Amino acid sequence: MVKQAKNTICLWYERDAEEAAHFYARIFPDSFVGAVHLAPGDFPSGKKGEVLTVEFAVMGIPCLGLNGGPAFRHSEAFSFQVATIDQPETDRYWNAIVGNGGQESECGWCKDKWGLSWQITPIALTEAVTDPDPAAARRAFDAMMQMKKIDIAAIEAARRG
Repeated sequence: MVKQAKNTICLWYERDAEEAAHFYARIFPDSFVGAVHLAPGDFPSGKKGEVLTVEFAVMGIPCLGLNGGPAFRHSEAFSFQVATIDQPETDRYWNAIVGNGGQESECGWCKDKWGLSWQITPIALTEAVTDPDPAAARRAFDAMMQMKKIDIAAIEAARRG
C-alpha cells in the first residue's frame, strides 16, 4: 500500500482526468500515473464503473484528478509554474502543451486542452526581472510583456540594454 500524501492538489476535469494525467506523465520528468479509481456507484457526472479519480504526480507534486463533470472549470487563479533551464526545454514544454490542443497566452502562460494553466518560466527570465539594476529589470520586464512564449535571447538582450 502506497502512503497517501498529506497534501494533494485536486484538479477537477469534466471527464478526462485519466487522459490528462497520462499526458502530463509523458511530458514532464518526475511525473507518473498511479491508481485509477472507478466509481462504486452512479455519480452526478458518470456511471458506476467509470473513472472517478486518478492519482498522479506532476514533477513530483502529488495530484488527484477528479472527473466531476462540467460544473467547474480551471482558471488562471491556479497554475503550474515550470522553471526551465534553456530555450530548448522552454520550447519543448510550451510546444507540447499548445500543440496538444492547448492555447497560447501572454508572458509565458499557456493552457492545456483541459483549460489548466501553465507558466513556462525560464530561470533566465526570473533572474532578469529581479536584476538588482532596476533599469535592467524593467527592460527585461517590458520585453516579457510583449511575448507569448518566452524568448530567452530576447530577454537577455533587453536586460543588457
